[in-house]
Amino acid sequence: MLKVDNLHAYYGKSHVLHGVSFGVGEGEIVALLGRNGSGRSTTAKAIMGMVDSTGVVGWQGADLQGRKPYEIAHLGIGYVPENRDIFPQLTVHQNLMLGQKSSNPKNPRWTFDDMYGMFPRLKERQHTEAGVLSGGEQQMLTLCRTLMGDPGLIIIDEPTEGLAPKIVELVAEYLQKLKERGMSVLLIEQKLTIALSISDRALVMGHGRIVFDGTPQGLKDDAYVRKEWLEV
Repeated sequence: MLKVDNLHAYYGKSHVLHGVSFGVGEGEIVALLGRNGSGRSTTAKAIMGMVDSTGVVGWQGADLQGRKPYEIAHLGIGYVPENRDIFPQLTVHQNLMLGQKSSNPKNPRWTFDDMYGMFPRLKERQHTEAGVLSGGEQQMLTLCRTLMGDPGLIIIDEPTEGLAPKIVELVAEYLQKLKERGMSVLLIEQKLTIALSISDRALVMGHGRIVFDGTPQGLKDDAYVRKEWLEV
């Protein structure tokens, strides 16, 4: 579904990505791992048209290079940023409404009932302003709002960052449900245990390049890659 080839990205004069290439297949969860500053979030932003880049970003046969972020979203790629970006003065339900894709309102893959069923806490707080939710609740809301846009692939940047262990478990269960429903996911994550337990394939980034592309078991067995590019 997603094919990235020879992707270079820049922040001003800073050359951040150096020829990144990988793909995400239909119904596949791919974990993109690496230390802070390795280029993972920049990769997500380059796919979404949020940073200057060159190379090929192919999505279901279409070239995304040069398109605006909202155009890419309408083509079926959802993006959950690390900073969550909820609308704090709107209620939980209103935030979810804003995520709905207007082109397919009668036959959505995901509904309000799906969201509230996966996260009962959001149902309890559906009429509460999003700005007063806890960090974990805001993460749930951002994930659900993105799904309401009925994407074919969802890019999730550090969904467990700063969350309590119980909430981390909830997020992991949520991602497993996405997998069960055939959703394609590019998961940017630092917690190896979660990433490797739910992913079909693992990528490791270092200094703006892909330094490992293989199975989760292959990464577990590769002590050199883990020590050189992942362990602190």
